[in-house]
Amino acid sequence: MRISTGVEELDKMLHGGLIPGRAYLVKGGPGSGKTTLTIHFLIEGAKKGEKVLYVSLEEPVDILKEDMKKLGFNIDVPNFVAIDATPVKQKRSIFEAEHFEEFAKDFKRLVDAIVNRLKGEKYTRIVIDPITMLRLTIRDELEYRRMFIGFLKEVARYDATLVLTSEFYNTDIEDYLVSGVIELREVEEGGKTLRGIKIVKFRGSAFDESLRPYKITDEGIKVYHKESIFRGSDE
Repeated sequence: MRISTGVEELDKMLHGGLIPGRAYLVKGGPGSGKTTLTIHFLIEGAKKGEKVLYVSLEEPVDILKEDMKKLGFNIDVPNFVAIDATPVKQKRSIFEAEHFEEFAKDFKRLVDAIVNRLKGEKYTRIVIDPITMLRLTIRDELEYRRMFIGFLKEVARYDATLVLTSEFYNTDIEDYLVSGVIELREVEEGGKTLRGIKIVKFRGSAFDESLRPYKITDEGIKVYHKESIFRGSDE
């Protein structure tokens, strides 16, 4: 069984979608569409009646809501739970489906909070955006690795599909430990900057290994899974 990313053409590149209950990493630079792709993923679940969880470590949830509305995404629905963990929050308040917490400086607190939520409610899809913020809080490589592995094992116990985003381009610990890595790249071609999406890792399945063009449109991300990003390609 597969679950949709919410982007049909990306699902085709994945030969049917993501394998549920595993962890995946979406990498790319600022403005590459990482957050938009994860919202596609969560909205797809919410439309099917699943309860989904979004943890923001960088952009306040109220701004995210406004940005997503412009793309036609309404995340103001009961089964879409958003945790605002941005470090700019000065106080903690809880109301309705939004929970404002200050986790960005403490990976363990965030892990504990998410695990406690999973114990109390069934979430099928979880996004942490971006994991980069937490990665910077733990200087010791072995300590971070230990905590990250522990976190993945805990989430796996509850059969939730986890998607993390990262702004690191170099290969890091997360790349080795997750089941799949999707990169959103910018490529120079003929004096123009083109956007390309590439699946660089997908355990347990064959997948399209080509770099395919994509655009960020008024309706979110559009992937052109049959096209090549480079002119003159034989594909």
